Amino acid sequence: MPTCLPLVRRRCHRCASGSFRPSGRFRVNANHKLLDVWLLLLCTSCGETVKLTVLERVHVRSTSPGLLDRLHDNDPSLTAELIQDPALLRRNRVALDWSGAWRLDTGGTDHLDREVVDVSVRFAARIPVRPVRLIAEGCGLSRAETDRLAAQGRLVSAVRLNARVAGDFTFTLKR
Repeated sequence: MPTCLPLVRRRCHRCASGSFRPSGRFRVNANHKLLDVWLLLLCTSCGETVKLTVLERVHVRSTSPGLLDRLHDNDPSLTAELIQDPALLRRNRVALDWSGAWRLDTGGTDHLDREVVDVSVRFAARIPVRPVRLIAEGCGLSRAETDRLAAQGRLVSAVRLNARVAGDFTFTLKR
């Protein structure tokens, strides 16, 4: 589950830093009947402000009043929703850096002493992470030991264990 908003990977023109943090503020600009909306980001090194385009040249009447109110109020939950929107990230040609922005909740340690463990992993947000890393951290194993168990067929899953996933999956671990 996420612990904070992820950083946005983008090059800063002022200091050449590679990451920005969402400021939680929106800039809304109306030009006659057309509306432009940007999410403001701050450079993690120098504080330079850049904009991510949320809406561009959208007719004011086609935007819901509730959304406009949330934009004008700088709603933090709207910032969290938009920063994780794949379409917004693709349109602005940026990527997210989830390093240190999530934690693993295993629900206790009673599963560590069992011979066979069937686990269902549920993501609270679309956080791309390798299943091997989650399994190693959640089961108290090293990454090398997790790789060895997978090679021996004692760690089985329907998803590729070394590829990044952002959706729910299950796995079986035989000790």
